[in-house]
Amino acid sequence: MKLNLRPRTLPLSAARLLCVALIALALAGARPSRDASAQGLGTFDRESAQAMLDAVKDDLRKNYYDAGLRGIDLDARFKEAQEKLKQATTRDQLMIAIAQVLLDLNDSHTFFLPPFRAARVWYGWQMQMVGDACLVTNVNPNHDAAAKGLKPGDMVLSVDGYRPTRENLWKMYYRYYVLMPARSVRLVVQSPGETQPRQVEIMSKVEKTAEVAQYFTNIWQYNSELKFERDRFHELGEALIWRMPSFNDSPEHVDEMMNKVSKFKTLILDLRGNGGGYHVTLERLVSHFFDREVKIADMKLRKETKQAVAKPRGDKAFKGQLIVLVDAESGSAAEIFARVVQLEKRGTVLGDRTAGAVMTGRSFDHETGVGRVLYFGTNITVADLVMPDGKSLEHVGVQPDELALPKMEDIASGRDPVLARAAELAGAKLAPEKAGALFPAEWRK
Repeated sequence: MKLNLRPRTLPLSAARLLCVALIALALAGARPSRDASAQGLGTFDRESAQAMLDAVKDDLRKNYYDAGLRGIDLDARFKEAQEKLKQATTRDQLMIAIAQVLLDLNDSHTFFLPPFRAARVWYGWQMQMVGDACLVTNVNPNHDAAAKGLKPGDMVLSVDGYRPTRENLWKMYYRYYVLMPARSVRLVVQSPGETQPRQVEIMSKVEKTAEVAQYFTNIWQYNSELKFERDRFHELGEALIWRMPSFNDSPEHVDEMMNKVSKFKTLILDLRGNGGGYHVTLERLVSHFFDREVKIADMKLRKETKQAVAKPRGDKAFKGQLIVLVDAESGSAAEIFARVVQLEKRGTVLGDRTAGAVMTGRSFDHETGVGRVLYFGTNITVADLVMPDGKSLEHVGVQPDELALPKMEDIASGRDPVLARAAELAGAKLAPEKAGALFPAEWRK
């Protein structure tokens, strides 16, 4: 699951970027980092943590879309967090106490962004939900994961003692990439065809970074280990496959891509793994498929309700066949696009149920300290989104018109039966083996 965040904007992004739930039970069982005992809290640490907690409370009170905070006693929650700060013995515990307050809202777009660490951790493998199973999707051949025998297609039964589910996987990403990076991760996995699970401990690769960083660089360093931040295409006769990684590009970029699409009779728009992005980019993409104005959703802010609308493009609209691919990692704007296609009966949605992370969040950046400055932030939900059918997709997701899931054996063999099925719907032939080789994983390290 990935985190596509942009500071000082209103992104439609899933708090997943990009991987054991940070509910109280999981936190109690989480292993501390190896240097936790040497952290030694001082006055600066506690005062800084208190300043962060105060800023989090202020951001939430002033900006959360529901002024009543959905019935939560805000003062009581933050008083409890303040007591935890007093009892903390490590910096990790300080950050956990602050983060837990926002996680308790169970809101996909509301979370704490702690100060960066002077190191980045590379795990060397990726997992995601496929149906109700958690499967390894990619393994970096240059990391310890490959050396320990972890392979694509392996089913992940537990991560450091906790079973990954659709409900907690994004919190796993948040824990391991943002809040408490780990030097090693203990897995219980089972490979295709095997009858017994096996245990494996995978060592992470730790890369030291600058001791001093600017907010807009290092605080976002937990993005995916894979290079998916570029559009990729494949021509298949009269059909074009467009693998769109996010909605983080400009509307003008969408126009440029759709100019390429206009030369084909069918578009297979692959939004698998697309975690969302900007409102304006979503609206522009929707507009390319209709010759009339289309209501996307109602944005219910704290004091008003606004409509998200795609303006008509007239003769410029793409009138060909549209097939949209989604999976459990398709979040926010990607989900909304798929649902608009369904509600407007404009095309076919194929794949897995989407993430169900559909709110509107805004990032707020802060700093604390004199001389030694710590940069941190929050992402706060500023609007709920209600689709034209009167329903919200938050915690629900989009159920595809046709459910199509790769099996463990497919992932292990590099096959993509979902894309192959989309090609079949487009009247083209594409073997699952060839489909799986079209867009290979590109590791950053």
